[in-house]
Amino acid sequence: MSFLTVNNVKKVYTTRFGGASVTALKSVNFEVESGEYVAIMGESGSGKTTLLNILAAIDKPTSGSVVLDGKELSAISESAMADYRLKNLGFVFQDFNLLDTFSLEDNISLPLVLSGVKYAEIQSRVAPLASRLGIADLLKKYPYEVSGGQKQRAAVARALITRPKLLLADEPTGALDSRATEELLRLFGGINHTGQTILMVTHSVRAAATAGRVLFIKDGEVYHQIYKGDMTDEQMYQKITDTLTMLATGGENR
Repeated sequence: MSFLTVNNVKKVYTTRFGGASVTALKSVNFEVESGEYVAIMGESGSGKTTLLNILAAIDKPTSGSVVLDGKELSAISESAMADYRLKNLGFVFQDFNLLDTFSLEDNISLPLVLSGVKYAEIQSRVAPLASRLGIADLLKKYPYEVSGGQKQRAAVARALITRPKLLLADEPTGALDSRATEELLRLFGGINHTGQTILMVTHSVRAAATAGRVLFIKDGEVYHQIYKGDMTDEQMYQKITDTLTMLATGGENR
């Protein structure tokens, strides 16, 4: 049984008074195995952000199902959903979403504090994780005192501190310069090698080329996918570029 199963997911948005509707997702189907690193790509308006919100249990599909580690998300009550997300999902965003009035240490600790974890346990988790991500000497600093790359490392630490089943990343390199981007991508690769399942939405071919598989969303459906296999990042980059060109020019699926 797959770790994550997305089955015939459809999402239709209607206007406030029901006068018009927009189909963001038509029929999305794919599976993710535990420990996979999957990137999702597509043009603006293709439905990839809607899909990410559904996988994050922030939004619900109009029809279809999402099953994560044997649990169907639609079966979780509204009252239990926040707790479920906190304990099972980690999030990394383009704009970091760090609280400026909290130190990096407090930002990283926040999910555990909200879960009622005791201080000693929090400390035992934060220190080694911060060391692993190269920000141990920055924990007492505030977000406005560190670089974009360091902020994103803190955001990754916050996402991982709960030991989530699934790490969801939304354009994680979008606000980073080239050096910080390379550092973050190496970091994601290392995290994935430890067994962490990662699903990343990105416009960046460079970022997608580091994933083990790339799904291409077009017109609300999974139109094509590429498995990296034994390809190098450079070969994967070219394969992705060719596929994006095909999608943009209306070429046939291959």
